[in-house]
Amino acid sequence: MSEDQAPQTAENASAEAAAENGSAEAAPDLTAVSAEDFAALVANASDEQLAEAMQGPQRDVVLPEIFARMAEHLDPAKAKGHDAVVHFQILDRPDGGYDEFELIVHDGICEVSETPREKPRVTLKVHPVGFLKLITNQASGPGLFMTGKLKIEGDLMYAPQIASLFRVPTAPKQEGSN
Repeated sequence: MSEDQAPQTAENASAEAAAENGSAEAAPDLTAVSAEDFAALVANASDEQLAEAMQGPQRDVVLPEIFARMAEHLDPAKAKGHDAVVHFQILDRPDGGYDEFELIVHDGICEVSETPREKPRVTLKVHPVGFLKLITNQASGPGLFMTGKLKIEGDLMYAPQIASLFRVPTAPKQEGSN
């Protein structure tokens, strides 16, 4: 992997963006946005709007916040007995690289890191729009895989089990919808 395609942490990216823009503009605080409200934002946005947001400074706030919340969305009963390291590579950084996150699921507990340290059982490579739709239940992993929007390296038989370990937030139903 070349230097220009190395994974980047949110801290480094935010600092670089602020330096490039000559400002230390505060990033939006997403901690107050519920997972369900975030799912509704994704559901109501066009692919173009999502792609544009993920090419801007919001990417360096959104991705770390999503992964930070994954541990709280793990279903311990379903994850009990699982022992796996999963790497997510969110492609198409504005600089041409990708963001990489590591999930370690061990006996009902999930640890998340922006700095992968372990050899993964499976690596999921996905473009940002597909990722946002996947984690908000707007798209399925198999559907993204079959259309080439999700690449899987490693244990292909384990990959489909990953989503079942988590309580995936969905957008609240709108009044008057079926």
